[in-house]
Amino acid sequence: MALTTPLPGPPPIGDDWALFLDVDGTLLGFADRPGKVHVPPALPGVLAALAGRLDGALALVSGRPVAQLDALFAPLRLPAAGLHGLELRTAHDTRPAPPPPAALAALLRHAAQLAAAHPGALVEDKGATLALHWRGNPAAEPSLRKLAREAVAHLPGYRLQTGDHVLELRPEGADKGAAIATMLEQPPFRGRRPVFVGDDHTDEHGFEQVVARGGLAVLVGDRSPSIAGHRLAGPLDVHRWLATATRDAGAHA
Repeated sequence: MALTTPLPGPPPIGDDWALFLDVDGTLLGFADRPGKVHVPPALPGVLAALAGRLDGALALVSGRPVAQLDALFAPLRLPAAGLHGLELRTAHDTRPAPPPPAALAALLRHAAQLAAAHPGALVEDKGATLALHWRGNPAAEPSLRKLAREAVAHLPGYRLQTGDHVLELRPEGADKGAAIATMLEQPPFRGRRPVFVGDDHTDEHGFEQVVARGGLAVLVGDRSPSIAGHRLAGPLDVHRWLATATRDAGAHA
């Protein structure tokens, strides 16, 4: 659904910001399989320069595990929240994801069989969470949704989380907003104006946290409804916005 009211673009990045960035759909374009996403060669350098300008107050907030984020942006290692907030890594706090229940392993086997019957569909084992992707075969969506709804009834403490062409089974009790709130209590994020940039429904918890603290929520794409007050059209526009901030910093150095 397209936005009914156009949102303005975000203002230039301020030196007093705590900047939180989603990854898939925000920093990186989508691919049929999560492992096939393309990281523009210049992007890690831009992120590193911007983290330096913000005295380290830049973090990745993603549905991917933290280890995947490190691999994507290597050798850069930023503060990060992974698995939608189940994992956390900052200079002052490390929170590993909980171990998966045995029932999740059984679901993984059944889901893999179902995906094999729908070429292009994908089952992504993230350890504590399990993601069912149908971007590569939209016809698989009804079957994957049915499997997930039936499975979550046998996974106490788990819930379903919908994303862009994906449905994820994940433990309750953590989300991107809670992860951002935790980081904002710690240096170098504490006392700064929080800004979160994201594209998906799963990013709304983060948007709520930063807006409640007088910060900015920046939506990537044209999803609606959203609490966001600013918008960028897609990852390329995000890259330009970030790169402009690093060039401006160099011009005034």
